[in-house]
Amino acid sequence: MSRSAAPSARRSARRTPPGTPLPREFYDRDTAVVSRELLGAVLECRTPEGVASGRIVETEAYMGPHDPACHAAAGLTERTKHLFGPPGVSYVYFIYGMYWCFNAVTREVGHGSAVLVRAIEPLAGEELMRERRPKVKRRVDLTNGPGKLCLALGITGEHNGRWLDEPPLRILAGEPVDDRRVVVTPRIGITQAADWPLRFFVGDSHFVSKTPPTFSRAAYQR
Repeated sequence: MSRSAAPSARRSARRTPPGTPLPREFYDRDTAVVSRELLGAVLECRTPEGVASGRIVETEAYMGPHDPACHAAAGLTERTKHLFGPPGVSYVYFIYGMYWCFNAVTREVGHGSAVLVRAIEPLAGEELMRERRPKVKRRVDLTNGPGKLCLALGITGEHNGRWLDEPPLRILAGEPVDDRRVVVTPRIGITQAADWPLRFFVGDSHFVSKTPPTFSRAAYQR
């Protein structure tokens, strides 16, 4: 994939009023476009302990079976079945024996693509987030990574395969993020297709996970 492929992703969905769940058809589109357009949306999780939410400031697109970094490349398994759709459901998986990661499934049923939400800015329920992550001292460290945000929001395997327009796990429309604030780089922490520019983040957000020093922001700035 060329470096210029990802920057073609632009907002194309009809505007959904802020605070309203994004419709299921929002996800039934090119994964890079959905990844870009999820910036500024709000991820909300309701649990018996309360409601916690945050504004999405960093995402990564995983494009499907042709993408060697995507779980779909290994085929349909019991673990990955929700990755294959329908679009607009969650795909939550466990890594390193200790962290959950949250994804929004995209495109048509059977394709196997999704957007990994990598970082959010806390909105509602910050006290609850701190109770769940008692060792965290800096506010920015509550949710600046995919495993961290799942711990803070209370997202677990129980939320796998859930529709994202219904409680307990929803993505709500937020304020659009201007293209001038968006930075695109290769994805983080992978070894295959490591140069594909499919990581999108809000460049002036302090809650974005650390960008490797080898990535030149100037080369990828939108």
